[in-house]
Amino acid sequence: MNMTKTAVIPEGFLWGGAVTSFQTEGAWDEGGKGPSIVDARPVKEGQSDWKTAVDFYHRYKEDIALFKEMGFNAYRTSISWSRIFPDGEGEPNEEGLQFYDDLFDEMLANGIQPVITLYHFDLPLQLAKKYNGFASRKVVDLFDKYARTVFARYGEKVKYWLTFNEQNLVLTNLQYWGVSTDEADNEEALRYQVTHNSFIAHAKAVKALHELVPGGQMAGMVTYMTTYPNSCLPEDVIANMKAKELLVDFYLDVFATGEYPSYVTSNLQRKGIMPHFEEGDAELLKENTVDYISISYYQSQTVSSEKVKEDAIISGITPNPNLKANEWGWAIDPIGLRVSLKDMYARYRLPIFITENGIGVREELNDNNTVEDDYRIDYLRNHINQVKLAMEEGVEVFGYLTWGSTDLISSGGQFEKRYGFIYVNRGESDLRDLKRYKKKSFNWYKQVIATNGENLEESKTVTLP
Repeated sequence: MNMTKTAVIPEGFLWGGAVTSFQTEGAWDEGGKGPSIVDARPVKEGQSDWKTAVDFYHRYKEDIALFKEMGFNAYRTSISWSRIFPDGEGEPNEEGLQFYDDLFDEMLANGIQPVITLYHFDLPLQLAKKYNGFASRKVVDLFDKYARTVFARYGEKVKYWLTFNEQNLVLTNLQYWGVSTDEADNEEALRYQVTHNSFIAHAKAVKALHELVPGGQMAGMVTYMTTYPNSCLPEDVIANMKAKELLVDFYLDVFATGEYPSYVTSNLQRKGIMPHFEEGDAELLKENTVDYISISYYQSQTVSSEKVKEDAIISGITPNPNLKANEWGWAIDPIGLRVSLKDMYARYRLPIFITENGIGVREELNDNNTVEDDYRIDYLRNHINQVKLAMEEGVEVFGYLTWGSTDLISSGGQFEKRYGFIYVNRGESDLRDLKRYKKKSFNWYKQVIATNGENLEESKTVTLP
C-alpha cells in the first residue's frame, strides 16, 4: 500500500493579496478620472480621505516588484468605473483604459495574474445624482456597457473576474450602491428592489463575459460572516438560520442556482414588496450562473433570539464571548472560515476563491525600519491551516488572497488600521514620504508561497499589541 502523503494544496494554487482601486490608487482627479461617490464622502474628524491613498497610481511598478519578490502569482484589485467613464456614461476615457492596460501588463510581466473586481463601492458620482444609483435600471444598463467595455479591452489579460464586492451588503448598505432612501415610500421595498437590480447587473456581466471572453471566469462575491446560535436553545438555532439566510445564503443561492429562494419570496409576497421583475429577468438570472464563488472572511458572530427585532431586516447578531477580538471588535475565528468553506461547498459544489482575509492593527515602524507583526503571521497561519483542513475534507479551494498587500486606506477612511505586509509611511492626514518598508510578515508569506502552503512555521500564539 502506498502511504505517501500528497500535498493538500495543488500546484497552480493562487497566492497573493487583494485591494481596491479607491483605497490604493490615489490620483483621484488625474488621467481624466471623474468623481465617484467615495470622493464625495464626508471625511470623519481625525481620519483620511482617499485622494492620495498610497499613490499606487504612480508607484505600481515599485509595489508589483515587491509582490513578485514575495512570490505572488495573483493580485486582486478593482477597476475604477469613473476612471473609464468619468460621469458613468458617454464615451470611454482612453487615458483611464490605458492605465489599466499598463497595470495589467506589468503584473503579467512579473508572473502575477490580475483578479479584477468590476465594482467596489465607487459608483461614478453623477450616476448617484442623476439616477439614485442602482435604484434605477438605467444604471444597470450603464453597468452592462461599462462591463462590456472592459471585457473587450482586457479579456486577453484577465481570466478571473468578480462583479460586485461583497454584494450581500446591498440590502443593508444602499449607500455603497449610490442609493438614497430619502424619498422612498417604502424603504424596505426599495432595499429589495435595489438588491434585485444588483442581481440583474451581476447576471448581465456574467452573460457579457461568457460572450466576449472565452474561458473567462466570473464569481459572485460575498463577505461571509460565520454565525452560530448564541446557545443550544431551539429559538437561538432558528434565529441563527434566519439571519444566515439573509446575510449570506440569499445571494449565493441566486449566484449559483439563478433563482430566488423560497425563504425570501414567501416573506416578500406576504409583505407585498416583491421587487419588480422586468420581462426576461427570471430567464437572465437562470441562464447566467457563476463559475466560482468568491468570499471575504474576517470574523464570526452569534445570533440571539432575545435580540431579534421584528422590524429589522437582519438582527439578533451579538459578539461571541468565547473568542478574542481585535481592537475594532472583530472576533478572531479561524475555524469559522473552515465552517464557511464546508457549508458553501456542500450547498453548491462550486470551486471557492478566498479573495480577502486579514487583520487590521495600529502599527508604527521600529528602530530597524520594520514592524514585528507576529500577530499577523499568527492570524494568517491559523486561517490557512483551517483552509487546508477544509481541503483535506474535500472542499475545492483554488486560491487565497490576503486583504492588503501594502497598507491602504480602510473603506471607512482610516489609515492607521493597517493590513499589509508592506508598511507605507504616511499617517491619517500627513502624507510623509509614502516610502515602503517590509514588515516581518513579508518574508513569512514569501516562504508560505514558496512552499505552496506547506511551511507555515508553527509557533506559539502571540497576542495583539
